[in-house]
Amino acid sequence: MFITEFIDYLLLEKKSSIHTATAYKTDLFSFLEFYQKTYDTTDIPRANYAQIRSWIVALVDKGISNRSVNRKVSSLKSYYRFLLKTGHIDKNPLAKHQALKAPKKLQIPFSTKEVNDVLKELGSNKDFESVRDRLIVELFYATGIRRIELVNLKLSDIDIGKQQIKVLGKRNKERYLPLLLSVCDTLTRYLKLRLEIDSQEEIPYLLLTKKGVKIYETLVYRIINSYFSKASSKLKKSPHILRHSFATHLLNEGADLNAVKELLGHSSLAATQVYTSHSVAQLTKVYKQSHPRNKK
Repeated sequence: MFITEFIDYLLLEKKSSIHTATAYKTDLFSFLEFYQKTYDTTDIPRANYAQIRSWIVALVDKGISNRSVNRKVSSLKSYYRFLLKTGHIDKNPLAKHQALKAPKKLQIPFSTKEVNDVLKELGSNKDFESVRDRLIVELFYATGIRRIELVNLKLSDIDIGKQQIKVLGKRNKERYLPLLLSVCDTLTRYLKLRLEIDSQEEIPYLLLTKKGVKIYETLVYRIINSYFSKASSKLKKSPHILRHSFATHLLNEGADLNAVKELLGHSSLAATQVYTSHSVAQLTKVYKQSHPRNKK
């Protein structure tokens, strides 16, 4: 089946994250289970498009969203591209597959007031967890880093003197991000409190739990969701929305799209352009307020 080889290829050659590789593996085994039950064989490299399409139909019939189905099919398509590249098959059965239509997911960023309200609430508390949580919010909003990037920040990545951090992004691509002076102040306070946390061993990572172990992604999500639930009525309150807010607010203030692309660690402008919709809305508002022909 070559699934193990494919996952090794993702991790070692494509430099994909463990999270991404795990998602691909889950999707492949989902198809394998269906294929074995339906066609009484596990030889998925020999599957044809009609058989794969029957799996797609079964997923839709289960009520799985088109967006999720497209993600699963994308995993399968990558798997067959790998088999084609390595000579295990001579034709990709999904080469001409058209993705299912899915509504565009509109991400609503937090307003500057909502972000400031959260920081104001965190500002009065001086215990370890409160200072750490404030640092997490500030790092997300001041740098636009991804959740996994924040979790994996190391002490050695921090340079308060130069007011910058080194971030290890997707495919192990490094980038350096500037820090606001206010973030450096919170960082300095956090590092002092961090020294007081008992730990069985020296932990190289920046952000710790109060038990002295490396912070984890689900905890970061809960922290952001908890604080912003008090300040915002928006449906989605996650670390990614803070990243989205960072990009949108920069663009609203006139930042260059290419500069925002580099800050976000995107490989192409196409990925960054999803954040421009709210900037266009802001420009439209300014345009209507300022154009002489629109004044009554």
